[in-house]
Amino acid sequence: MILQITVAVPVLTAALLATAGRWLPRLAVDLAAVLAVAAVAALSALTLTRAPHHAQVTWLGGWGPATGVGIPLVADPLAAGLALITALLTLAALLFTWRYFTEVQAIFHTLMLLFLAAMVAYVYTGDLFDAFVFFELMSVVAFALTGYRSEEPSTVHGALNFGIIQSIGAYLTLAGIALVYARTGELGMATAGRHLLGTGTGTGGHGDALVTAAFVLICTGYLVKASAVPFHFWLADAHAVAPTPVCVLFSGIMVPLGVYGIARTYWATFAGLVPLRAIAVLGAAAALLGAVMCVLQHHIKRLLAYSTVSHVGLLLVGVAAHGPGALAGTAYYLAGHAGVKGALFLAAGALLNRHQTVDEHELRGRGRGMPVTGATFLLGALGLAGLPPSGLYAGHAVTEHAAEELGWWWFTPLAIAASALTAGAVLRVWLGVFRGTPAEEDPARGGQDAGHPAGGGHEDPETRPTLRNLPWTMLTPGLALLLAALLAGLIPGGPVGAAAAMFTDRDGYAALVLDGRVPHPYSVPADPWTASGVAGFLVTLLLAALIAVHAVRRRTAERAAERADASPGTLARAATATAARLHALHSGHIGDYAAWLTAGVAVLALLTVRF
Repeated sequence: MILQITVAVPVLTAALLATAGRWLPRLAVDLAAVLAVAAVAALSALTLTRAPHHAQVTWLGGWGPATGVGIPLVADPLAAGLALITALLTLAALLFTWRYFTEVQAIFHTLMLLFLAAMVAYVYTGDLFDAFVFFELMSVVAFALTGYRSEEPSTVHGALNFGIIQSIGAYLTLAGIALVYARTGELGMATAGRHLLGTGTGTGGHGDALVTAAFVLICTGYLVKASAVPFHFWLADAHAVAPTPVCVLFSGIMVPLGVYGIARTYWATFAGLVPLRAIAVLGAAAALLGAVMCVLQHHIKRLLAYSTVSHVGLLLVGVAAHGPGALAGTAYYLAGHAGVKGALFLAAGALLNRHQTVDEHELRGRGRGMPVTGATFLLGALGLAGLPPSGLYAGHAVTEHAAEELGWWWFTPLAIAASALTAGAVLRVWLGVFRGTPAEEDPARGGQDAGHPAGGGHEDPETRPTLRNLPWTMLTPGLALLLAALLAGLIPGGPVGAAAAMFTDRDGYAALVLDGRVPHPYSVPADPWTASGVAGFLVTLLLAALIAVHAVRRRTAERAAERADASPGTLARAATATAARLHALHSGHIGDYAAWLTAGVAVLALLTVRF
């Protein structure tokens, strides 16, 4: 019953608030939502403690595996841990909302609770079709949350881009599920997997064309959710307009759930039938392009969104490394990324509330009176660089070892480059906003930043009135998330390695779902404390610092050249032209995004067949 209750609590509370929320005082609405999410967190923690030793499987409606039509909810340790992270991020977002959104209606809390329920159910479901159902529920609620401030045209534009691209991906996923059902007559992940393996769909450990097509189509929707290149275009548009507490959930957990969907579908149903190297190629492309686009941004929420594209690309590479060791590293990395990115978005929300802008140039030096927010950006940058003992550090170190065993020598330089660029971009924000000279105090500027006039980046505040002193409800959630992320690497490697081994045990998953037997496969503890891991962090930190300092100095030189009416140098013109081309690719036109999605499906299919 515990899994049904975990999903039912936020749904029932959402129904209550949707019905009676308009007549309840704001404090009652906040308390009801927070208590419901806290209950989900407690139930998820209880499930996590029980999952390694007791079968955590529930068949909805009492329809068991013998009937052939049952729908299971399954909680292995990694799934339960992911549900716990989801609940904790939602709790932090709602606590931040208490004082941040003074005029918010109960419908916002209703949507947040439904979002939580959809994500948790998606994590726990063991049925392909119900994974699609919860995937769509998640997308519909996320669309509504993205367009919550629908009175602004940019918000409607970003929400429509999000909704249309997500819907196209979902339809392709449904088509892939239909192919699996046509071949096996099953929708359960475990039962379909047993059928595909037992009927010999191919030779040499590979499935036939239908199985390959099914996997590619199913993964397309999940890759859209995971914002892998070239399916990533919706992400920055959505993050730029979505309310800050919603961005915490988007970057912290919703996007990584796309990676989880690929991993769960592959290991439960398609393991051994299709290769995963195509996923590694798309992940590597996302890691590099996302990092470069991150450095090019001056809208802080867009900057953080492209950072998510880059780091989720590394998560995809970890999943594609095809083994429990790499998956253990991916688990560490996901936990660290969720905390760091959630904290950074909450800090961006604090800046937006105080200064009505998240444009890095307009904020220059204006964050000096916000020491806690500044510390969050500094520690967040160090976290993205892989500061020990953070989850990102542990994830890098463990995945690097697994990649070396596969001969993937390129993973280490890829991870260092992506981490250095994204950390350097956030460190640049810290140097400019919290340590720089305020625009109005720079006598050489005359009160204006050439090329970035005051007001050019102004945005309507997400909440009124603006707060001169941030309350504890806006400071504590971000600090707690950041602390958790920086300590995630201290989680013992033994349980993480065992959880990853259980997740990648196809027969063990089938035995858990269909027979109620908890698998205990042999596993090697994930050890992040390696010399190469520490060396990788030091190199990443050095590069990030150089990138940040160079960016600040370059900006100073550009302002001086503009004041002197001097023409930029050859290298500067080349860099500007390259940046303009990259920005042009991210045009904001839904037709362009749909075309890139179509091309991405073709590339994924070609790479899957080739490998």
